[in-house]
Amino acid sequence: MDISTQKTDEAPPPTTLPTPTEQKRAARGATRPGDRIFLGLSRGSGILLLAVMAAIAIFLTYRASLAISKDEANFLTTFEWNTSLVPPKFGIAVLAFGTVVSSVIAMVIAVPIAVAIALFLTHYAPRRLSGPIAYVIDLLAAVPSIVYGLWGALILVPHMDGLFGWLNDYLGWTGVFSWEEGAPRSMLTVGILLAIMILPIITNVSREVFRQVPRMHEEAALALGATRWEVVRMSVLPFGRSGVISASMLGLGRALGETMAVATVLSPDFDIHASLLNPGGGTFAQNIASKFNEANEFGRDALIASGLVLFVITLLVNGAARWIISRRKEYSGANA
Repeated sequence: MDISTQKTDEAPPPTTLPTPTEQKRAARGATRPGDRIFLGLSRGSGILLLAVMAAIAIFLTYRASLAISKDEANFLTTFEWNTSLVPPKFGIAVLAFGTVVSSVIAMVIAVPIAVAIALFLTHYAPRRLSGPIAYVIDLLAAVPSIVYGLWGALILVPHMDGLFGWLNDYLGWTGVFSWEEGAPRSMLTVGILLAIMILPIITNVSREVFRQVPRMHEEAALALGATRWEVVRMSVLPFGRSGVISASMLGLGRALGETMAVATVLSPDFDIHASLLNPGGGTFAQNIASKFNEANEFGRDALIASGLVLFVITLLVNGAARWIISRRKEYSGANA
């Protein structure tokens, strides 16, 4: 038998499969020094972020416990905020109501408009028009809060009389839109201002998500005879649903924690009114900003206690958003 033929007929040596540990290390990119350094820095950054969040929670909880332990009223249900009394009486019922109501108004107004603008810029507007509009929206997202507040106080509030009068004439019977002809520094005005402020954030994120829709999805729908709106409804919106939810949560986070703009526009009276058109209410951030400088040490602890509640609300909102996204597989763009 020829030697070359004998070598050809011999079976190749068995290959050694990598162990599970080696596979995990290779998947994590920890096989080279540079990859290991980057992995360590990334992991350390995540741990540092969790440590900072835990430190903030511990600080807020400690200072809040000092104030709540001396509060003679129910912290969650009291409509009064007077830390100078002996004994002190303060609660967050009005602040929680105002924060939630103003943020809900802002979201109801801003989210549909932002999604519509994002769809227009990505699927309807010509490029020579979408570019300048997107640039202006980017600039609006960078405007400081105090500028929005000044604009709201000098321009928005004086021009709300017509809208408030119309709502009072046609919807005043509901009680929610009844107006007593006072200054329109109310929760509805605050909600409209917050909607204008969060509109650029939601629009920018939604626009970038809609741009990532696979072109094959749209071309397949068009090949089946779908109209442009049907393409958007069947391909674009399902793919970008999780991104829109994330963008909305970013906007909601800014609406919940907005301070200067709300303090400039709202006239709080620490009471809950059924009507959204009359002055009253307040928010956590606005109350902290307006009373922190003049408060004594105990008063600051009380304000920190209200900040702890806002901190918890923000965590719950973000956790709920993550749960909504993860509970259904069709929210993922890969399955759209």
